[in-house]
Amino acid sequence: MTKRNIVPALLLGLTSLAATSVVSARESIEVVGSSTVYPFSTVVAERYGRASGKPTPKIEATGSGGGMKLFCSGVGSNYPDITNSSRRMKASEFSLCQSNGVKDVIEVQIGFDGIVIANSVAVDPLPLSRKDIFLALAAKVPGAKAGELIDNPYTSWRDVNAALPNVAIEVLGPPPTSGTRDAFSELAMEGGCKQFAWIAALSKTNESAFKEICHTVREDGRYIEAGENDNLIVQKLEANKAAVGVFGFSFLDQNADKVQGSPIESVEPSFESIADKTYPISRPLYFYVKKAHIGVIPGVEGFLREFTSEKAWGEEGYLAEKGMIPLPADVRAQAAKDTKALVVMTGDGLK
Repeated sequence: MTKRNIVPALLLGLTSLAATSVVSARESIEVVGSSTVYPFSTVVAERYGRASGKPTPKIEATGSGGGMKLFCSGVGSNYPDITNSSRRMKASEFSLCQSNGVKDVIEVQIGFDGIVIANSVAVDPLPLSRKDIFLALAAKVPGAKAGELIDNPYTSWRDVNAALPNVAIEVLGPPPTSGTRDAFSELAMEGGCKQFAWIAALSKTNESAFKEICHTVREDGRYIEAGENDNLIVQKLEANKAAVGVFGFSFLDQNADKVQGSPIESVEPSFESIADKTYPISRPLYFYVKKAHIGVIPGVEGFLREFTSEKAWGEEGYLAEKGMIPLPADVRAQAAKDTKALVVMTGDGLK
């Protein structure tokens, strides 16, 4: 090799070594994202850490939206390896990942969860419909004339539905960065919104106007953003018997001595009703992994194997004991196979 070629080659080698050092500087897995998936991810992390002898993965609840933003910011040890989500990745988030060099993303659906509307066990449960939920929480609601929208005038549940108690509307729920909020808007609010024929028709002619009506939550103090900590909502419901809260079924399951779920359209939130999809407000749960970090950040593949093992996410697995509703057996088997093979998502079908 000539002297002319030695310096560029040496610089190239040093650059490569520096890049490798940056990526491999971290010894533990970092996971961000959904507060709903957080307790499931945490127990997997603890079991994986004990069994493998490796550092227990660090799990942080940032909300699904916040987690996606962090996850898609780049590749390397300064960025998370995995993000949890209580909804599917959005097309805009996939584009953000791609633009920041996060090219190969592995998507893993881990199970199902229901969104519950809960209150204290010290009072009667609040039987609701999705229409009741929309009318109670939307910023604007239909007026007396067809096609008319007015600022939400309802202050009590009885104003919304004469069959409901004369109790002030006070709902503690997640912020816009939460996947629970996204799913709640799509499944509960939008489901109730579609009960009005002229609004439902907008979904075909003016989708942005339809979503503006159906997804916009009132900001007059009737809906209170309680952050990403679902346990805090449970505590507040204990203290305030008149309030109701919005959170994942797993938190209801773990706090059944303190709070109770409202039947939605006469269907109680339960393991069985969410599994068979008769409960109207249920949603899939996911996590997303950077393929570029596998084999570089120690233990990522082992963590994935633990999470997708039958002892974890199976029908008799320890995640079911925590309140997660398992995927059907054939879907679990295929998902485990795809995860082991590190199959990456294409972005097709994202909204």
